[in-house]
Amino acid sequence: MSNIGNTFLKYANSNIPHSIDEKTTVIDNAAKAYEAFLDALKIDWRNDPNSENTPLRVAKAYVNDLISGCYSEPPNITAFDNVDGYNGIVCQNNIKVTSLCSHHHAPFTGYAHVAYIPKKDGKVIGLSKLNRIVDWFSRRFQVQENLTSQIVDYIDMVCENNNGVAVMIECKHSCCSNRGIKHDSVMRTAKMTGAFLDNNDNSRAEFYKFVEFAKTDSKP
Repeated sequence: MSNIGNTFLKYANSNIPHSIDEKTTVIDNAAKAYEAFLDALKIDWRNDPNSENTPLRVAKAYVNDLISGCYSEPPNITAFDNVDGYNGIVCQNNIKVTSLCSHHHAPFTGYAHVAYIPKKDGKVIGLSKLNRIVDWFSRRFQVQENLTSQIVDYIDMVCENNNGVAVMIECKHSCCSNRGIKHDSVMRTAKMTGAFLDNNDNSRAEFYKFVEFAKTDSKP
């Protein structure tokens, strides 16, 4: 298991990077297991032309896309010296979140809003890296609360010597909309460190103002 997996990820959503050959083996085994799963549900998939290769398709979808973070290396993040001494908020809004809940393995999707405050003698990273971090931690069986914490902790690590990190995630969970009482609510989680928790600092209010601005932006 990678150091990142040991530090941030545990249990069913752990990170064990696989080679192409290793992933192929996982896909083959998973496809056979999914055949047995469909048989246990008494689904006559073998006689349905549309379902003929479904077990293999499902296995590929999980390994290559839906939970790809379990099998891939964490994103390569290069942190740069803050040469101009910028010490304001760096905020990226409307980062797409696509994940599967740990409880029912049903999708939950939405957006993450991510911010950090570099120190004048600290580190900064490219905005695309924030997107990569969110996507990598999302692509596994997850609980939204844990996902929020993992992103905060990882950004805190790669943005060395920062003044604070803030992450807010808002998602709709299909395990709620498609089962049980079938409600269409939005779950929001937020975690902050440093200046964002300081009641005498306006960073938290500024972050939430950015989030409100983002709601009027065109989302991808």
